[in-house]
Order: sequence, then C-alpha cells, then structure tokens
Amino acid sequence: MHEVVEFLLARGALDIDHPGGTLLAHLQRTHDTLLRWGARPALRLAGLAHAAYGTDGFPQGLIGVDARPNLAGLIGSEAEEIVYAYGSCDRTFSYPTLTGGEPEFRDRFTGTVRRPDDQLLRDVVELTIANELDVLAHNEELRERHGDGLRNLFTACRVYASDQANAAVDRFFG
Repeated sequence: MHEVVEFLLARGALDIDHPGGTLLAHLQRTHDTLLRWGARPALRLAGLAHAAYGTDGFPQGLIGVDARPNLAGLIGSEAEEIVYAYGSCDRTFSYPTLTGGEPEFRDRFTGTVRRPDDQLLRDVVELTIANELDVLAHNEELRERHGDGLRNLFTACRVYASDQANAAVDRFFG
C-alpha cells in the first residue's frame, strides 16, 4: 500500500482539494472503509486508486488512461480493472441500468457499452457506495443536492452490495 500512496503523492493527490480535505485523504478513507467492510485486497487497492483516471463526478485524473499498464503493474490487473470500470463509467447512462436487471456500463472515454461480469458489477457498486458516502459525509451541499438520488440508487443496488455496505447506507441515511 505504501507504494500506491507514494504513486498518488507523486501525481499531486495531496494538492487537489476534495470534500473532507485533499484527494489523497479521500482516497485513503475510501480504502479504509472498504477494509472495515471486509473487502478483498484488490477492491481495497482499487478504493485507494479509484480516482487515478478521474471519474464522471470528479474529472481531474492523476494519470491518463494510456498509463493503464503502469497502474496495473503497481496495484495488480484485477484492481486496475475495477479502477478503470469505476473511472470510465458514464453515470448518466449506466446508473439507471443498475435498477433494471440488465446492468450495462458505458465507457465515458470510448463510448463502448458492455455488460460487466457479476464480480466487477459488485465491485463497482461497493466502491461507489464507499466513495459517495465519504463525499456526502464531508460536504453538506452535495448531500443536499445528491443525497436522495444516491439513497435511491443504493437502495436499488442492495442486491449487488455487501451486507456491510448496505448497513452503512442504512446508518448514513437513517
């Protein structure tokens, strides 16, 4: 994990503002949340690096998608696949499909649409919950603006999330 933090530091994650302080602090909290939830190592590493390519909600990436092999060499190919799926997810297109029984992810970089396998789908949902709960906990304006929509999304995605993530959603939204 130390090598990943050094990688993030070298790319300026400590200098980028984010709800709750810096992007690095947010990435570490996301990792720690996934650890508390009992996530496997690949998902925890993906949590630590989840903003490497930017996201649909936070477009400031630390590296370009052309550097995918470099990130995979650092965190492993499974964790990098989660990071890419999470970062490339076109949320406006993809999130509604999570509630319809035929989940699809549209890649915001390439425009391609694919049906994720069950493990990747569960990983992206789990990472999404960990990420968004942290953001909402640290920014009242975003909580007011997006809280109801995210609660609805998380409720619709319960089947894909761990018991720990679902319990965290229940506690957060009370």
